[in-house]
Amino acid sequence: MLVDNGVHGDSRVQKEARSAAEAGWDVTLLGRSPDGHKHEWTLGQAQVRLVPVPMPLAKRPHEFRRHWLSAPLAYPANGVGAYRTQEVRAWRADLALRRAAGPTGLRRVALRAESFAARVTRRWVRLRREQNEKWRHDRRKLDTPVDRLYTWFWLTVRGDRAWRRLEPALWDYELALGPVVDKLAPNLIHANDFRMLGVGARAKLRARAKGRDVKLVWDAHEFLPGIRPWSEHVRWLPAHMAHEREHARYADAVTTVSDELAGMLQKAHGLPDLPAVVLNTPDDPGAAPDGEPAPDLRALCGVGPDTPLLIYSGAAAQQRGLDIMVEALPRQPGVHVALVVNRPTGAYMTGLVKRAEELGVADRVHLLPYVPHWHVVPLLSGADAGVIPIHHWPNHEIALITKFFEYSHARLPLVVSDVRTMSRTVQSTGQGEVFRAEDLDDYVRAVASVLEDPERYRSVYDKPDLLDRWTWRAQAEVLDGVYRRVLAE
Repeated sequence: MLVDNGVHGDSRVQKEARSAAEAGWDVTLLGRSPDGHKHEWTLGQAQVRLVPVPMPLAKRPHEFRRHWLSAPLAYPANGVGAYRTQEVRAWRADLALRRAAGPTGLRRVALRAESFAARVTRRWVRLRREQNEKWRHDRRKLDTPVDRLYTWFWLTVRGDRAWRRLEPALWDYELALGPVVDKLAPNLIHANDFRMLGVGARAKLRARAKGRDVKLVWDAHEFLPGIRPWSEHVRWLPAHMAHEREHARYADAVTTVSDELAGMLQKAHGLPDLPAVVLNTPDDPGAAPDGEPAPDLRALCGVGPDTPLLIYSGAAAQQRGLDIMVEALPRQPGVHVALVVNRPTGAYMTGLVKRAEELGVADRVHLLPYVPHWHVVPLLSGADAGVIPIHHWPNHEIALITKFFEYSHARLPLVVSDVRTMSRTVQSTGQGEVFRAEDLDDYVRAVASVLEDPERYRSVYDKPDLLDRWTWRAQAEVLDGVYRRVLAE
């Protein structure tokens, strides 16, 4: 099983590995080490191995060169600019020390001359460093006319193979993980998402060349054409789409996260069979493998049982819409917000905290780190309502996301934005309120409605079979069926 992250925090991959091992499969989950060191542990009966993935190919060729036309005074891209800046700072510090000693006569005159030279040098170094920043900024998005011509040329000439020029860092994953896969000699490769699809497909082809029949299952978590690029340069999306198109044909089976996405993938890649849907639903109750009680949400936030508490649990990013939860607090007296996110100290969350301070509500915003996925539902149950304020992006429209199922199993009233699939589900079940995405007034209305009568929404979960079909046990059976089918073939 392949994944392009450090496994921690990826509940879907953890549950897949654990449940497959429990079903009798010999599972090795390969991921990317976050610190450059190898790591190994077990998830139930599944073996987890994190491999260092150096990324030298992530640096673009132009980042190694001088740019004589756009930034003629810039330093070479070899670190000399930082060295010269520090060198001048040291020089000026020494001059200040010598002035403090009270020189007289010629020494005082010489010191003044040297101080003047240091000021001139500092301005010269600063000018050259500014030129470095200028060309780095100008090329950051790779959207200059020359860059666009380069992208068009390779897409035209090489088609789906153009990713080798446009996003060569994809090779870094191959060069690190490919040899490990070959050494394991698996019968089946489960490749999670678009980066690992290529690693899995190439391993399948190498095995075939040696006379071994290896099956490839591609688990497509998102619809790539509708994703918000993970990098701001404009080559990222066309390069990854080309990479996906080149390797999708080698998948013996495809799984994904929603019925609508399954149809989109079949159409986009001409798949012979409709992908199987494996929802990222929570573990079954009582499935905590560590036997430890889940943390108490209200204790972590330092609030009592009568304090209105809203929660968001998941990745933190602008398109996730968390800012609306902070902006609304001045209009929601007494309401607290808990944000359980992957990077509580990241730039986005730091900005939210600063905004909360400006609004005078920082004491009502609580940032918490991820907990093990088997503790998520018990943790969430301490809130009064679960919020999903995501913005309108193609991938947000087509699936019920992980936190939707987690909130549901925590029996929380929901406050969700009007992205298509999720809003329709909430309106049909009656388990929450829908508001217009990014509309602060409508969000405040939806929250007020839920907090006014939470039991009205919680009672929906008493309906027979509503939560039963949203359990991981049912999804694990689908995945096990896919494995058995492709190996039988």
